[in-house]
Amino acid sequence: MVKSLMVLSAVFLLWISQSLFAQNSGAAAPAASGQNTSSDTQVSRLAKLEQQVADAKNSADNAWMLTCAALVLLMTGPGLALFYGGLVRKKNVLATMMQSFAMMAIITVLWALVGYSLAFGPGNSFIGGLHNIFLRGVGPQPAADYAATIPQQTFMVYQLMFAIITPALITGAFAERMKFSAMALFMVLWSLLVYDPMAHMVWGKGGVLNAALGGRFPTLDFAGGTVVHITSGVSALVCALYLGHRIGYPKTPMPPHSVVLSFIGACLLWVGWFGFNAGSALAAGSLATSAFVATHFGSAAAVIGWGAAEWMRNGKPSALGAISGAVAGLVAITPAAGFVSPMSALLIGFIAGVACYLMVAKVKSRFGYDDSLDAFGVHGAGGTIGALLTGIFASSTINPIFKDAQGNILAAGVLEGNAHQLLNQFVAVVIAWLLAIVGTLIILKVVDVVVGLRVSQTDEIQGLDLSQHGEEGYYWEA
Repeated sequence: MVKSLMVLSAVFLLWISQSLFAQNSGAAAPAASGQNTSSDTQVSRLAKLEQQVADAKNSADNAWMLTCAALVLLMTGPGLALFYGGLVRKKNVLATMMQSFAMMAIITVLWALVGYSLAFGPGNSFIGGLHNIFLRGVGPQPAADYAATIPQQTFMVYQLMFAIITPALITGAFAERMKFSAMALFMVLWSLLVYDPMAHMVWGKGGVLNAALGGRFPTLDFAGGTVVHITSGVSALVCALYLGHRIGYPKTPMPPHSVVLSFIGACLLWVGWFGFNAGSALAAGSLATSAFVATHFGSAAAVIGWGAAEWMRNGKPSALGAISGAVAGLVAITPAAGFVSPMSALLIGFIAGVACYLMVAKVKSRFGYDDSLDAFGVHGAGGTIGALLTGIFASSTINPIFKDAQGNILAAGVLEGNAHQLLNQFVAVVIAWLLAIVGTLIILKVVDVVVGLRVSQTDEIQGLDLSQHGEEGYYWEA
């Protein structure tokens, strides 16, 4: 009997334990399932959050770049239009401003048709192809090789503003004596044959001078020292020499008719230049901040450099000298803006201010060429100085652009131990000079044969406002 009770008790305990195990197993299964479901939900939420953060960053970058595009356009009109317009005589103010304004229309259409493709489309080491002709394939998706967080269309329109102002800078050299029709034809050909190839070589994928995408001679040109300022400045000198002096130059005084207009234009250029240089970071990040600071410091130091040199030579500093110095500093810091520290920017700006003043005050008078508004003295000389100094002062702590196969950061400039970079910069300068000289001479010859370059003596004496456009910049009824 006792044995029977013990057996029954053992069976009962076994049944109880099996029941409890089954209950626990049944309860554990939904818990595990719930944990898996919860984990999947968390992963999904995390992925969604990461996408929202990426979208927010892309939107911020896009907003910044569209703002910068507008700032660069501001540089041409009204900035450059007012700056150049104030420097000429009263009878040529509208014609001079009209040249800058015309570039805003002509180059835009040309850029849409073929210019962007030649500058940034896939091609060879010297020129892009026709892959993006008529802006084919240029839409809302980013071009990862250029700017991974903004639509390619944003990148395209930002680069368009550079293509607009570059030929407009040249107009300062032949102000007051070139036909409007000749100017328009010259600028179309110059943009296609000089600007687009140079932009591709320095900034385009596969370009021989492209530092970011493995060019043969990696050139540090953050925002256009070679592409914009050397090409336009040297071409300006060629134009001035080819067209010859204005009637009466240099014996007849030809002072600016309104330094006030030029002063306003220079201030607009200074503000717009932040879009020019800081925008070349192509994102709203710390590199844009560094370029913004370098731009401002470089321009300020150049004002002091030009003003001090002028003060020592003439006994007083002039307002015209101050605004000219500011532009010279902006030009020189352009290639260096995203590569140098604030202290280096100060030094580059000061050197450029003094050097460009000497180009305008001494060299120009020594050789006697009539660069009407000193496009070469400021842009050609300032761009060359800035491009070479970039190779000296570039810092990998500001922009680690060079890396080895293992991803280790390499020295950027001469002061960091990369002496070879100065040679790369020199090669780029030589290419820019040669392309500008040869290309501009050929284009001038063609335009001269087709429509003629220079206005008649009668039209020049009357003024280009009336002879080219049939209107006057200033009219006071008697």
